[in-house]
Amino acid sequence: MAFADYEKFITEQTNFSLRDGYDLPSSKLTFPGGAHYRMEIAGIETVSNFEIMLKEAELRNMPVHRIIAAVKGATLMDNQELKYFAQMGADSKTEVMILPVPSRGWDIGKQYSTKEGYVSGMRMRGHDMITNWLRELDRCIEAGFRGFLVPDEGLLYLLNKLRDGGVIPANVKFKVSIFAGHASGVGGKLLEELGADSFNPLADLTLPMLASIRNSINLPLDVYVSVVESMGGVQRFHEAAEIARICAPVYFKFEPGPSEGELYNTWVDKSYLDYLVKEKVRYLQITKEWVDRIDNGVIFNNYREDLSIPQP
Repeated sequence: MAFADYEKFITEQTNFSLRDGYDLPSSKLTFPGGAHYRMEIAGIETVSNFEIMLKEAELRNMPVHRIIAAVKGATLMDNQELKYFAQMGADSKTEVMILPVPSRGWDIGKQYSTKEGYVSGMRMRGHDMITNWLRELDRCIEAGFRGFLVPDEGLLYLLNKLRDGGVIPANVKFKVSIFAGHASGVGGKLLEELGADSFNPLADLTLPMLASIRNSINLPLDVYVSVVESMGGVQRFHEAAEIARICAPVYFKFEPGPSEGELYNTWVDKSYLDYLVKEKVRYLQITKEWVDRIDNGVIFNNYREDLSIPQP
């Protein structure tokens, strides 16, 4: 058996390439409605956060298609807040991907948050945590949410079984978090087969790496334009047009700040989050302006018919 045999099988029997996409081909896919890219803001943690984001987006005439909500966990919203949050999503026709329960690093399991523990991966820790996640999922569905951030492939497998079995609504969508740590088309294909509706690859991938992922799967990609300093502080405004061309359909993702822990812990200053959300919307506008300066044919629009908008 020689490497040529591996190469022949992979080339002929799978959609995977053996090299990153250095030729940077244009994606042949778009979102329903024809757009190559959409806008996503992460870390909308409170009711006031959401209200301020919507006002700022209206002020700047800047569509926000999707938000990642309650990264610190929906548990920290009471029932009235949760329902009002869902109602705002419905009224504004914003896709809300909510995290029912934060996973490792925020419970009693601290190995992940140590200097070397990060290599263990951020996965669900024990079946009790999965049960708590499902209980909170049920509360969120009852409040009207139809989109969820999923940090773990095993949990994704179980959630898709529940969706296919009619236990949870068929129009619920699952976005796989960057915490799952995938960075290749092979990993993306696994998530696609497990029932993911989009996924967030690692933030520091090169354009050829992103091209190789797009060539392997049909899922929308969620690509950081701006990421917290603790995860590298990557800023990709100037690459946005190329990312849209190569990765379409792609959600541009914005999450500036010092660290996930500082932004999404229980004690975070709400006024700071309210300030930061205005900056996030400004980053969206800057990104779109950069894309508009480069005439490479990518399309941006405000089509929303396929979004998992809350149904309170």
